Amino acid sequence: MFRNYFKIAWRNLFRNKGFSITNISGLTIGMTCTIFIMLWVQDELGYDKFHANYGNIFQVMANRDFNNQVFTDPNMVLPLAASLEKDVPQVKRAAVVTHRYPTVFTNGDVMLKKDGYTVSEHFFDMFTWKFIKGNAASALTDPSSIVLTQSTARALFGDADPMGKMLKIDNNSNAKVTAVVADVPGNSTFQFDYIRPFNYSSDDVKRAMANWQSSSWEVYVQTDPGVNIATLEQNINKVEKSHNPNDKVSTYFTFAMNKWRLYSDFKNGKNVGGMIEYVRLFSIIAVIILLIACVNFMNLSTARSEKRAKEVGVRKTLGSDKRQLIIQFFFESMILALIAFIFSIIAVFVLLPAFNTMVDKRLVLDLTQPLFWAGSVLIILITGIVAGSYPALYLSSFNPARVLKGTFLPGKQAVLPRRVLVVTQFVISILLISATIIVYQQIQHIKDRNIGYNPNNLIMISTTDDVQKNYEVIKQELTQTGMVSAVTRTLSPITDIWWRSPGPDYSGKPADANIIFAGENTDVDFTKTMGIKMLQGHDFAGVPSDSGAVLLNKAAVEAMNIKDPVGMQLRYGKNYTVIGVADNVIMGSPFEPVDPMMIFYNPAGTASLSIRLNESAQLSKALPAIENIFKKYNPANPFEYRFADKEFAKKFITEDLISKITNIFAGLAIFICCIGLAGLASFTIEKRIREIGIRKVLGASVQQLLMLISREFLKLVLIAFVIAAPLTWWLMNNWLEKYTFRININVWLLGIVGLLVLLLTLVVVSLNTLRAAVANPVKSLRTE
Repeated sequence: MFRNYFKIAWRNLFRNKGFSITNISGLTIGMTCTIFIMLWVQDELGYDKFHANYGNIFQVMANRDFNNQVFTDPNMVLPLAASLEKDVPQVKRAAVVTHRYPTVFTNGDVMLKKDGYTVSEHFFDMFTWKFIKGNAASALTDPSSIVLTQSTARALFGDADPMGKMLKIDNNSNAKVTAVVADVPGNSTFQFDYIRPFNYSSDDVKRAMANWQSSSWEVYVQTDPGVNIATLEQNINKVEKSHNPNDKVSTYFTFAMNKWRLYSDFKNGKNVGGMIEYVRLFSIIAVIILLIACVNFMNLSTARSEKRAKEVGVRKTLGSDKRQLIIQFFFESMILALIAFIFSIIAVFVLLPAFNTMVDKRLVLDLTQPLFWAGSVLIILITGIVAGSYPALYLSSFNPARVLKGTFLPGKQAVLPRRVLVVTQFVISILLISATIIVYQQIQHIKDRNIGYNPNNLIMISTTDDVQKNYEVIKQELTQTGMVSAVTRTLSPITDIWWRSPGPDYSGKPADANIIFAGENTDVDFTKTMGIKMLQGHDFAGVPSDSGAVLLNKAAVEAMNIKDPVGMQLRYGKNYTVIGVADNVIMGSPFEPVDPMMIFYNPAGTASLSIRLNESAQLSKALPAIENIFKKYNPANPFEYRFADKEFAKKFITEDLISKITNIFAGLAIFICCIGLAGLASFTIEKRIREIGIRKVLGASVQQLLMLISREFLKLVLIAFVIAAPLTWWLMNNWLEKYTFRININVWLLGIVGLLVLLLTLVVVSLNTLRAAVANPVKSLRTE
C-alpha cells in the first residue's frame, strides 16, 4: 500500500513540474534559513556547557548603589576568593581570574603577543579544559609556570615538545611550560592563549591580598549540587562586610554560569536579558520563514484543486476512503519536504563558510551526530505535515458525484482560507521589512551621536616599560616626521573606561549624593590629540601644579549640580583644583549616557599612547615611519596599533550582526512570498484563461486585463497593511524602549513599506499576467 502511495505521489510531482519546482524552491530556502538559524541558536545555547561543573559554578558580582543609581560590578578584591573558600561552607572551591591581558612571548627569533589570564590555584579544578600535555593537578603549582593552548605552543615551538621549555615574558622574566591544553572552543566565555598562576610571594600580590578596598579581579565559586543560593549570598555578604565594614553601597550576589552568555545585561541592578533576546528573535524568524514556505504549498495546492478534483472523484468511486486520500496527499508533501531538505543540506554546506565569516563563529554541520538526524526528521515531518495538512483535508473532502458530473465549483468556502493565508504572508512581509528598516535606523541613530572627539586619523598603541621610559624622545621624533600633529598618553584608550569609583567630596555636596565617576589619567596635549572641545578653562600644561589639578567633563558638572566649576576644590584622596571642563566623550557604551568623569594629570599612571596624524598624512608612509621609531625605542615588543574609529565601530558588532542577519533572512522570507505569489498568480490565470480570451475578443485592453487579475491581490495587500501597521508599531516600539537614545517610529515609514509591498505584488502578478494578456485569444478559445 505504501509503495503505491509513493509511486502515485512521485508521478504527480513529475506531472506538475511547475508546481513541484515552485514548492521545492520555497521549502529549500525556508529549510536552509532554518538550519542556519538553528546552528547559530544551538551554539549560543551551548555556551560553556562543556565544563563538567557547569551547573554549580557562579561568578560573584556586586550591585553598588550610588544615589539610587545601581552599578552592577564584576570586579572583586583579590583576597575574597580565599576567604570564601575558608569561611563559607556552601563554597566547595573558589578561584580568582584577572581580566584578559596581552603578553609578549619570546622564544629565540620568535616573538608573539598573545592574550590570557592570571589565575589562582583552583582554576583547572573548577573549569574543564582538555589537556594535551601535562595535567590539571601540576599545571599551576610553580609561580613561574605557564600553560599554553595547542596553537600557541605550535606557533612558539613548532613541532618540538614544549614541555619544560622556557619562554621570555615581556622581555623581563621567564616562565616554564608545564602544560598544553586544546584550543578554547568558540562558545566559551573564557577565551585565552595562555594561563599563568599568581605569584603570592611577590610584593605586589602580597599588598593586594591585604587590600579589601581595591576591586580589580573576577571571583568564581563552585558549590555542591542543591545549595541554597539565598543562604550562599548572605554568607558572601557577611564575609565581605566583616573585612570591609565601610562598604555601605555594595550588595553581593552570585551569577550562575548558565546565564553568563544569554543574560549578561544589567540595568539599575536588575538583570534585563542579553543575547537571549536575539536567540528568541531568530528562533521566531526561523519558524516564520518555514511557515511562509508551508503557506505557499497550501495556497498552490488548493489553487490547483480543480485539476485534482476528478482524480479524487474517481478514486472515491473505486473505493478509496477519506483516510487513504489524506495519506496520499501527505505522502506528496513529505516527498517534497524530503527533496527540499536534501537541497537545503547541500546549500548549507556550500554557504556555511560565508555564514561563519559573517557571524564570526566556527559552526559545523555534523552529519554523524544523532541529534542532527533527529532534528532533520523533525523538520521534514513538521514541514510535510504543516504544508500538507490543509490541502490533504480539503482535497479529500470533495463530493465524487458532483465532481464527476462536472458541477463541482470550489466557491467562496475554498477561496476564503487561501485569501487568509495570502494576507498572513503579506502581514509578515510588511512586518519584516518595517522591522528591518527600524533596526537599521536605530543603529544609525546611535552611530550618529556626537561622540565628543575626533576618531579619524587617531592611532592607539599600548605602552610598555620601554615606551614609558623613552616617551619624551618618542613623542619628539614622531612630531619631527611631519606626519604627526599631536601625541599623548592615557590610562585607558579613548574607546574604553578602565576606572570607576565613588565621586569626590566638595563644598555644598548633598549628604546623600553618591555618584559613580569614571576616571582617566593623562599627560599633556590630551584634548588636542583626541580632538576634544574644552567648554571652560584649559587643558594640562605640564607644569608642576598640574599634579594638583583635575578636569571634569560636562556630565560631571551636571551630576554635581555646579554652576561655576573652574577654580573649585575637590577632595579625592587629596585636594584637587578644577582647571577646566571638557565636552562629554563617549568612551563606554554608545547606547548609554556618558559617565561623569574626572581627568587627572598622571603620566606615570598611563598605559595607552595616542597619536594624531595630520589630515594630509598618507598611511602608507606614516605607519612605517612610526613603526621604525617604536622598533628603535621598544625593540623587545612587536609593533601593534589600532585605529580609534575601528575600535569604536566594534561597539556595534552585535547590533550590526543582528541587523545584517535580519536583513538577509527578511529578504529571503519576502523572496519566498514572491515565489508563492507568482505561482498563485499563474494558477489563477490558468483557471481564467478562457475568460481572458473572451474579454480580449470583446475589446479589453492589456491594462484592463492586468488590473482585472491584480485587483484581487491588491485588495489582500491593503487588508494585510491594515493589520500589519499597528502590529509593527507595537512590537518595534517595545523593542526600542530598551534604548536610552532611541528614534521615534515614523508613520510615513509604515506607509512607504505598505506601498512598496503593493508595488512588489503588482510587479509579480503583472509579469505573470502579461503573458496571458498578450497571447492570441484564439488559442484559449479553440476548444470551446
